[in-house]
This record gives sequence, C-alpha cells and structure tokens, in this order.
Amino acid sequence: MQLENGWITEARKVISPHYDLRPEDEIPSLLVIHNISLPPGQFGGPYIDQLFTGTLDPDEHPYFADIAQLRVAAHCLIRRDGEIVQYVPFDKRAWHAGVSVWQGRERCNDFSIGIELEGTDFLPFTEAQYQNLISVSQLLIKHYPISVERITGHSDIASGRKTDPGPEFMWQHYLSSLKQHQVNDTGKD
Repeated sequence: MQLENGWITEARKVISPHYDLRPEDEIPSLLVIHNISLPPGQFGGPYIDQLFTGTLDPDEHPYFADIAQLRVAAHCLIRRDGEIVQYVPFDKRAWHAGVSVWQGRERCNDFSIGIELEGTDFLPFTEAQYQNLISVSQLLIKHYPISVERITGHSDIASGRKTDPGPEFMWQHYLSSLKQHQVNDTGKD
C-alpha cells in the first residue's frame, strides 16, 4: 500500500467537497475510528458515497431527510468486503469528528484523520475490514506522527454525543495486530 499526495494509491477515490485546509503547520497526529451504515443497519449501497459528496437524496429513504443537508466526510471508508474508499487527502481537514476533544485539545478535525468502517455499533466487523484497517493504519503511522497510542474512537473524542465504533469493535484484536505488524516490520518492539 502506498501514499501519493495524501491519497492511498490502491483506494477507490471519490472526491468529497466536505473538507478544507488544516490550520497552518498542522499535520495529522491522531487517528479516529468511526462506523457508518446508510440506511442504518444496511450495507453495500451508494448512500455513504452520496452523503460524503453532498449528493444524498432526502427522498430515497425516510432517514435521509434528517441527514441529507449535512456537510460531512471522513478521509476513508472501509467497506464490509474490505474495499477502501478515500474521499479526502490526508493532508486536508475532513469534516468527520464534529465537536470533539482529545486529551484536552478541542477541534479534533484540525489534527486527525477519520476512518469509517461500514457497520453498526451492534454487529461484528469483518476480518477483511480489520486487515485493511491495519494496513491503512500502518501506512499512516509510517507517514505521520501517529502512533498506536494516538488512535481512538469517535466515542472517545465526542463522549455522550457519539457511540462509534461501538462495543463490537475489537480494539484488542486491532491494536495487538497493529503492534505485531510493527514488530515484524522493524524486527524489534
């Protein structure tokens, strides 16, 4: 997996207008894990791409009437089958976190990268998603000052407002696999 001008070369690129420049001299230093499904609990349709590009039709589904006007996008989505879709280059500020605080610092969009997993709080994620999340995380750790200790969930930075990635997200599996890959890549711990 490679990074070129802030884009994962292997990802399907769907350009979102829902981003802007990061504050001057700010580079990503936090990775935020989310989950999303549209409509809620349904997978595989075009609706996440449409939401993140501002083209979601509010008449397509009753749930969409409340969200179609949102200007929101994560940097990436990892679909159930493991496909990686990228909406915003990593050097830009995607509008994924909303009102948020991490370790006393507000406005997490300024300094974070947001990755969505296609899923819900209450269904297990797929192994293909974990494997590609690990691969993307490794790539980000290689290129940005992000470490395993600087990876968190949306629920952790927007406590009381957000619940994702939810109780079904296997943090221990993900983080221990990521640490193991780092050990294998460097030959040391």
